Amino acid sequence: MFFVRSASEKDAEAIRELLVETWHATYDGFYGEAKVNELIAAWHSLSAIKANIGKRDGEYLVADDGRQIGGIGFAAMSQKMTKTALLRQLYVHPSFQGHGIGRDIFAELETCFPDAEIMRLEVEPRNERAISFYNRLGFAEVDRTKNCGGEASGIEAIIMEKRLFA
Repeated sequence: MFFVRSASEKDAEAIRELLVETWHATYDGFYGEAKVNELIAAWHSLSAIKANIGKRDGEYLVADDGRQIGGIGFAAMSQKMTKTALLRQLYVHPSFQGHGIGRDIFAELETCFPDAEIMRLEVEPRNERAISFYNRLGFAEVDRTKNCGGEASGIEAIIMEKRLFA
């Protein structure tokens, strides 16, 4: 059984390992292994993970069964959009997908931002499984971008939002 808790810097290496394995399982078919390695290096380095764990207006969660981390989630308040929390990461290890871990992590994350009225995320348009998951959580498509994760990335994404209720 996995329990959701706040991540600490001690979790950074295990988080990185989960991200590497999950990203390759999810995105190699879309982008190819070389591009996925490039994105992992840019977005999921140990220093980036530790910075997110320590982010003042953010929350980094892990699902932990005492032996391993089965999933992670990271969200932070937007610096540009008022009353909006940005879901930046929600990943479950491939061997544990479909067991409710992602749902449990998200349920905790959506309570972590009392000033937020909206939770927003970006998702790969070809990742039908993730889009379906987010639809079940109450998200809806509101826009699209050609620069997922930051300016000039050249990566297309669907932008989805969910209204949060206090």
